[in-house]
Amino acid sequence: MVAAPASLDTLCINSIRFLAVDAVNKSKSGHPGLPMGCAPMGYTLWDKFLKHNPKNPKWFNRDRFVLSAGHGCMLLYALLHLTGYDSVTIDDIKTFRQWGSKTPGHPETFETPGVEVTAGPLGAGISNAVGLAIAESHLAAKFNKPNATVVDHYTYVVMGDGCNQEGVASEAASLAGHLKLGKLIALYDDNHITIDGRTDVSFTEDVLKRYEAYGWHVQHVADGNTDVDAIAKAIEAAKAVTDKPSIIKITTTIGYGSPNKGDTAGVHGAPLGEEEADLTRKQLGWSYGPFEIPQEAYDQFRQAIDRGASLEAEWNQTLATYRTQYPSEAAEFERMLRGELPEGWDKDLPSYTADDKGLATRKHSQICLGALGPNLPELIGGSADLTHSNYTDIKGETGSYQPETPEKRYLHFGVREHAMAAVLNGIAYHDSGLIPYGGTFLVFADYMRGSMRLSALSELGVIYVLTHDSIGVGEDGPTHQPIETIPSLRAMPGMLVFRPGDGNETTGAYKLAITNRKRPSSLCLSRQGMANQANSSADKVALGGYILEDCDGTPDLILIGTGTELDLCVQAAKQLTTEGKKVRVVSMPCVELFDEQSDAYKEDVLPNAVRKRIVVEAAESFGWHRFIGLDGDSITMNRFGASAPGGTCMKEFGFTVENVVAKSKALLA
Repeated sequence: MVAAPASLDTLCINSIRFLAVDAVNKSKSGHPGLPMGCAPMGYTLWDKFLKHNPKNPKWFNRDRFVLSAGHGCMLLYALLHLTGYDSVTIDDIKTFRQWGSKTPGHPETFETPGVEVTAGPLGAGISNAVGLAIAESHLAAKFNKPNATVVDHYTYVVMGDGCNQEGVASEAASLAGHLKLGKLIALYDDNHITIDGRTDVSFTEDVLKRYEAYGWHVQHVADGNTDVDAIAKAIEAAKAVTDKPSIIKITTTIGYGSPNKGDTAGVHGAPLGEEEADLTRKQLGWSYGPFEIPQEAYDQFRQAIDRGASLEAEWNQTLATYRTQYPSEAAEFERMLRGELPEGWDKDLPSYTADDKGLATRKHSQICLGALGPNLPELIGGSADLTHSNYTDIKGETGSYQPETPEKRYLHFGVREHAMAAVLNGIAYHDSGLIPYGGTFLVFADYMRGSMRLSALSELGVIYVLTHDSIGVGEDGPTHQPIETIPSLRAMPGMLVFRPGDGNETTGAYKLAITNRKRPSSLCLSRQGMANQANSSADKVALGGYILEDCDGTPDLILIGTGTELDLCVQAAKQLTTEGKKVRVVSMPCVELFDEQSDAYKEDVLPNAVRKRIVVEAAESFGWHRFIGLDGDSITMNRFGASAPGGTCMKEFGFTVENVVAKSKALLA
């Protein structure tokens, strides 16, 4: 039986489907099922609603499109190619998942212009989208005027059953409902299939009732395979609801059109194969060969080029008017969009002498945030329900970001660590100059690790304020004492891990965290107080490690310290010096930055001739071997902590001046 001639809509939808089929077949790897099922919703959104400019993927006021179900990335690559993005040519489609390709196996912002978020693990994308929507609403409230709207765009998401099963998505959706993010619209691909088979083996809840309870506007399109009009009407209805985020459940058939693999787990993550692809072509009346797209489809899709140019030109005119009528606001807005920090942003950051009162570095962090707040309007962030423990509030700021006050900069994330990290990534992905930060206890970095890893992978300058950094937490016990957390964060490529040893080093860590817009920073901060060091330096934190205290001539011993343990090294060195030992103390607030220094500098700080070295850090020793070598030693943790006062824990686990002295003498002997 020969299929009837296709309408233009159907021709365009099948163009998406067969680009996915052909690309996955050619690469012998990938996920064709989702693009085949989601093609109608993708086409409807991109052809009839999405505000974007294919010839300028970074145009600021574009709508953001997030493919949260990132394994179905051929849906996105097909849409980028068909609508005229230069970043995805037909040759890029043909080299799907290959070395050097602009079409990797999951969407990556750093590889493909037009990709808004690096949606790897399921649930990350929808959670990033909440951050994108927060950024839009915050900037709109901050900059828009009644007669000049310069910030006005939607965040659209395609998510799947897997996204809705991941906990991070639930955390983020709950927050989005509370914040009433009316410009966030999620299209839920309800195809009832995951890798293990039909979803009813593990997932039988009423998803829309859950989202309704979160405070979302909910709709259902029963036929997502062919009913373009119903999809369009649902999106229109969602846009009309301004005080709630929206989710549209669109029931589809995974692998739609494949006669033998459609509606099965077999089409989720494997190529159709040549024979099944031919059968699918017959089933859908597709008479074109592999990677062949009819000109009529290109003509329809590529109307987006002229539309996008017109939309951007219109916005540029609005911006010009805004610039004339509101020059100071326009100057700040455009500075932020350029990613330039304001003049004097760091002028009030504190400096300390050894005579200044010693504080916990979490308190020094609060002082830094208070100094940055008035001078750095793009700073935005908060805490996962630990504001008064993390000290993440900005002194002088009143109120917080709420549905009625989106212009405020302080975010209450609630007890949602993973969502917090994903939302911070979303704010950074917005690419509008906002500098996001978020606080929790260091040990809960394990709850955030998936999103922290994506911060590093995607080169997002998110700042993680991680307090209560060691066994010094005390009575909360080993569940809250991060023994292995710091070394594990140091193992993450691209992450800057700071463990400052006093107030000056905390200031230096903040300077670097703010200026590194393409690298995330983890600030590991103490609960307990510590002395300010006479020779500490905010500027030298940029070197990663530096000589804090030195001796005459070649040292007999080098003590390397971080955080609260730095002062143990200083005090031990003083005692050893009175006994005739030549001791150098090296502060190492950021191992990653020290590794990046020249060989000559590293030799100057840690000369190869001095093989007697001891590292003192209240964390697992992993990673320090390359600094202490075979002849060195460490005072570190090799077990979980204990529930006792912080000072008692430090003493019982050997973090005392006496033990540092004893270890030093034993090593020198």
